[in-house]
Amino acid sequence: MSVDSRFTHKIWNEVELSKMVEGGIPFPMLSDQGGRIGTVYGVYDEAAGVNIRGRFLIDPDGVIQAMEVLTAPVGRNPEELIRQIRAYQHVRETGEATPSGWTPGAKTLKPGPDLVGKVWEVWQPE
Repeated sequence: MSVDSRFTHKIWNEVELSKMVEGGIPFPMLSDQGGRIGTVYGVYDEAAGVNIRGRFLIDPDGVIQAMEVLTAPVGRNPEELIRQIRAYQHVRETGEATPSGWTPGAKTLKPGPDLVGKVWEVWQPE
């Protein structure tokens, strides 16, 4: 989502993104002209008339579980975004906790009184 028009998004997808992602991105880009949605999420820069780059992971209940806001010169990491989505899905499905850098299939933590003071026994960071 950006303050750009849907026509600008269409051109961006056809001229740029389709060369980086075969067939273009597989989801619609949304237009936030005027920055109303960006304002709600705290990323609209009124003086510049743009939304600062941000991403928000919102669960099925509508609760923001994670957010990241980056200035334009710093690139985002799609692999980390996907890893986090998978981790949040795993947590939601199992009730387990995922330690730092967790990937599907890796050890998880089972929250509870037996884990207190013993995380180091269960999880060893690499």
